[in-house]
Amino acid sequence: MHTSKYPLLAAAATFAVIAATASAAATPAAATLSYHCSTSTQTIDDSGYSGPAPDNWDVTIQTCAARSGGIVYAYADVKWDGPSFYATTHATIFDGAKIRVKIMQSREGTDPVVAERDFQLKEHLEKATSSGDRDGHYRTPVISHQAGSGAYGDTVLFLDWHKDGHGYRDHDYKGSPTV
Repeated sequence: MHTSKYPLLAAAATFAVIAATASAAATPAAATLSYHCSTSTQTIDDSGYSGPAPDNWDVTIQTCAARSGGIVYAYADVKWDGPSFYATTHATIFDGAKIRVKIMQSREGTDPVVAERDFQLKEHLEKATSSGDRDGHYRTPVISHQAGSGAYGDTVLFLDWHKDGHGYRDHDYKGSPTV
């Protein structure tokens, strides 16, 4: 029988390997989940600009949710077509921009939020091609939480336009079908 000079260290290492294996096995691969999605589009005016050039942003968000047992998974896929009139590829258009992905529990009355997480979008939205075109795409990481039957994913886009003095304004998008 082999005895170690460091039995506590060996036990801790063994526990770490078992814990890592168990948590990896408990989370199903995203590819095996059957996501249900809804898509909606909004045309949003840049309230920080009031000049003659076109300044509207077309933002499409697909909100998706899936279930594995009692765990619900949700993510948002954001696509935007922004104006290209800004003079530079490094323009400051937003003081802040983020997307909030939520898992909601469907019930009679107001649906409570079970889980939510914000993802920053400012840098993604302000990126431009050399010609100043601001079109892009961002898919959030997946969030998950235990939820009862009838849960769904929901998404809110928050935009704080540069120097408009209004702070964040929210734009609600269509939630996923219930899972």
